Amino acid sequence: MTDFQRPRGTRDFPPEEMEQRRIVEDGLRKVARSFNFGEVMTPTFENTELFVAKSGPGIIDEIYAFKDKGDREISLRPELTAAVMRYYVKELHTRPKPLKLYYMGNCFRYERPQKGRYREFWQFGAEIIGAPSLEADAEVLALAYYCAVGSGAVVTDIRIGHLGVMKALFEKAQIGDDLQADIRRYLDKKDFDGLDAFFAEKGLSPETLGTLTELVNLHGNRNILDKAQELMGGDCADIVYLKDLARRLNSYGIQDSQYSIDLGVARGLDYYTGMVFEIDAAGLGAESQICGGGAYSLSETFGGQQIFSTGFAFGFDRLILARSSDEEIIPKLDIYFIPISDDARLKCLELATELRKAGVSADIDLLGRKVGKAFGYADTIGARTAIVIGDKELAEKKVNVKDMATGDQTPVEFSRLLDHYQNK
Repeated sequence: MTDFQRPRGTRDFPPEEMEQRRIVEDGLRKVARSFNFGEVMTPTFENTELFVAKSGPGIIDEIYAFKDKGDREISLRPELTAAVMRYYVKELHTRPKPLKLYYMGNCFRYERPQKGRYREFWQFGAEIIGAPSLEADAEVLALAYYCAVGSGAVVTDIRIGHLGVMKALFEKAQIGDDLQADIRRYLDKKDFDGLDAFFAEKGLSPETLGTLTELVNLHGNRNILDKAQELMGGDCADIVYLKDLARRLNSYGIQDSQYSIDLGVARGLDYYTGMVFEIDAAGLGAESQICGGGAYSLSETFGGQQIFSTGFAFGFDRLILARSSDEEIIPKLDIYFIPISDDARLKCLELATELRKAGVSADIDLLGRKVGKAFGYADTIGARTAIVIGDKELAEKKVNVKDMATGDQTPVEFSRLLDHYQNK
């Protein structure tokens, strides 16, 4: 007989884990809606050229790309931003601005699986399209922070940078756009040895390398922006921008101690244009990042007009791993009915149906277990209460509601059972 295994880099989720994932997912949606973001959904697969246009031909080696039966080049989506921007350019661009969108979906990358990183994974993200960059940047940062905290993750830092500071330095040193992109990739990987070799190979100024190294190693509270201003040798508009952004974060209730300025945040993807940020959480070891984002320009890549855009994406699986381990597990079931006769089973079905319609979760013993074993099963599945119904209960039209945690029993009439649960 064939031994069927799930594909490498994928997972099966048992009911108790799915419940916790849904709790987190519902919490993220609630926070997004409180900021007036609306949910969108895009296809699980797209034309491969969409991802090549966004990330370059090298992306083909990292994704699930194939030809469909119509000989079309198709790929399972490796992320969601490209698809959302494609949707905006083709169908949403005429809507009033700003557009505030969020999304949740599974994505696929062909990479080596490791803790918290899989070939099938989930992303939660949000975008603001068409708002002035400072206001959108602050709003997106605040949303990302409150999503992270609301999920139960222990946020250790929000590291905020701005690519414009580096760009101003590069322009001062007359370093072209093509070399700038390579330098950002070295910085994104924290590969300073490679950066040294790259500067030497390209004959770039050692003084510029020294200033750049000092800049990207600045990491701390907003006061380091004064030091950055000194290194730049005068006024820098993007440093002033970060100071204004910090003041707005305070107004969103995010204190100075809850974020840091880190001019080494480079986000090595070419479409980022301004403010960039990453969120770190406890419990993940050296790879502590759960979220990344910033201001970007993609609309024109997909045939639209250039427009302000700011967004972020959470690695949902890493967000789950970052949750506090001592967080209370919410019971799955309000009531477990144990019928001990055929007539009692019919009554249990009637009562369970009434409770379910009112939003009270209810289940019924389907195997005809003995009462003791049925109580044991109710305890195993995490039922808050259990009720035995037999001929005596049918005659009296009354049951004893047993609290599974304490063993206490409360007499309740059939007609008052719904009130009993709604008032708890």
